[in-house]
Amino acid sequence: MRIDLRSDTVTQPNAAMRAAMAQAEVGDDVFGDDPTVNRLQDIAAERFGMQAGLFFPSGTQSNLAAVMAHCQRGEEVIVGQDAHTYRYEAGGAAVLGSIQPQPLVNKPDGSLDLAEVEAAIKPDDSHFAITSLLALENTIGGKVLSRAYMSDAIALARRRNLAIHLDGARIFNAAVKLGTPVKELCAGFDTVSVCLSKGLGTPAGTVLVGRKDLIERAQRIRKMLGGTMRQVGILAAAGIYALDHNVDRLAEDHANAERLAKGLEALGLKVEPVQTNMVFAAIPKQSVAGLKQHLEKNGVVALVGPKLRLVTHLDVDAAAIDRAVAAFGAYFRSTATQAAE
Repeated sequence: MRIDLRSDTVTQPNAAMRAAMAQAEVGDDVFGDDPTVNRLQDIAAERFGMQAGLFFPSGTQSNLAAVMAHCQRGEEVIVGQDAHTYRYEAGGAAVLGSIQPQPLVNKPDGSLDLAEVEAAIKPDDSHFAITSLLALENTIGGKVLSRAYMSDAIALARRRNLAIHLDGARIFNAAVKLGTPVKELCAGFDTVSVCLSKGLGTPAGTVLVGRKDLIERAQRIRKMLGGTMRQVGILAAAGIYALDHNVDRLAEDHANAERLAKGLEALGLKVEPVQTNMVFAAIPKQSVAGLKQHLEKNGVVALVGPKLRLVTHLDVDAAAIDRAVAAFGAYFRSTATQAAE
């Protein structure tokens, strides 16, 4: 059986999730008539202590709609250079929203230096874009931002009259790691984007939660972006199932990531400390091509590069982790033997 460690987006819906999808009551969500979508939105909003929720096809679109709901054309969002909203969403806020990103360097722990954030806020001068929004991400690169840090960031945003958005694509990983309910962890954010198709294992979908006025604005933007769908309760049912069954089990993914990291360290690889479900290891450049080919032959799929990222998820159990480590070990033992000959 193939072991896919490329991302936690590669999961397959299990039989129970598929049954929930097949049995979902549906309606036309463009008219607001899909009862399963409405229920998912209400559940997500309540879970996060927010006024309203809105279902999106993807996290990229959810983040874009949130940024556009917060910022007018020609305004600015402060964001980390490593943040998904800045680096991996094709420049959508700039291209489609005419919103200027002000990227700052993320610290090694994934946070932004709040003194640098404050210094980046533009003065009230017609030469400059108006700084309107601070956007954070949790988790970011598998790293968890603490509640204390996020509270300080929220306080700064309030003091400087900025809105604040959280890309919470893997926020449940952070909550499980910290042992803190997401309602407490995210208190104070104006909007939070919550992906259901990563660690929670649904086929697709993200819910944007936040203040009612912002969600209403985002709903119009979603229409503009082509994100409204019809009988989408089939996907929403998967989201409800995931929120009910796949949150607490994220601890298993974290434990498997630790298991994987220890196995790779035992092979002599340099591995970054693991916090959630992502493992980063340094691979010698001369080994990249050969390792990729070897892993593929042995049923392990990974995005192999000098900085290797491996992601655990609900379709990879401890036994699969051990098989993956064995495949890595076989490769490095064979190359060591060849070098010695």
